[in-house]
Amino acid sequence: MNDHERNDFFYEMFHPSLARLGPGSEATTLRALDCIRAAMARDEPRRPATPLRILDLGCGTGPQSLVLARHLDGRILATDLQSANLEALRRRAEAQGVAEKIETRVHDMRTLEFPERSFDLIWSEGALFCMGFREGLARCRNWLSPGGFFAVSELCYLRPDAPPECRRYIEGAYPAITDVETNLSAMRECGYTVIDHFESPVTDWLDEFYNPLERRLNLLRERHAGDAERMDMIQGIQAEIDNYRQYSAYYGYEFFILRR
Repeated sequence: MNDHERNDFFYEMFHPSLARLGPGSEATTLRALDCIRAAMARDEPRRPATPLRILDLGCGTGPQSLVLARHLDGRILATDLQSANLEALRRRAEAQGVAEKIETRVHDMRTLEFPERSFDLIWSEGALFCMGFREGLARCRNWLSPGGFFAVSELCYLRPDAPPECRRYIEGAYPAITDVETNLSAMRECGYTVIDHFESPVTDWLDEFYNPLERRLNLLRERHAGDAERMDMIQGIQAEIDNYRQYSAYYGYEFFILRR
């Protein structure tokens, strides 16, 4: 396969028909949102009663965009690199009656530019690493209005005693991984107040993401049984799933709720 074919097959594995393209759940999104709404409620006498300007950065097929649209008074700009993902989001938004609250835009988040203070809330579940996590923190702060909120999840070590074989795999896939406290320090250095943070549950990985993805991989194994290169790519994703099942106690997503 050439690079174009490999890229196409990657998105055949991570197909927009999947409900999620990364770990997460409606319950986890709502838990983070409840922290922000509580802070907004405390601000109520000082906050103008205008719709929120919201950015969902690296939205995928946008399950969290739909939650935000149902629970907030605001306009959401949902960005993703893949137009097929955004088409799936638009279809689901129409079905849920929130399409008028969501605008979609195809864009590589590494090259996104917005004027300063463009948004009151930025949301990014498991995607900010594409910018470089610390660089993404700094850029998003510039895009936030004073007092604006940032909800972001990031892959972290959850314990200091991860076995060597676990560390080899994770650091090979994501060399920038660090622990929760190091990320909290980076957030404060970038000018955020940390409102709260919590670990995403294992069910967000297995029930919501990996189990459906694994079923899709099994279909693709049947479809491409004689194609060694595609089978290698499938096995690479399977290895990721297997590693998490074995070592989920040691790493996962930490959800951070921040304020400029």
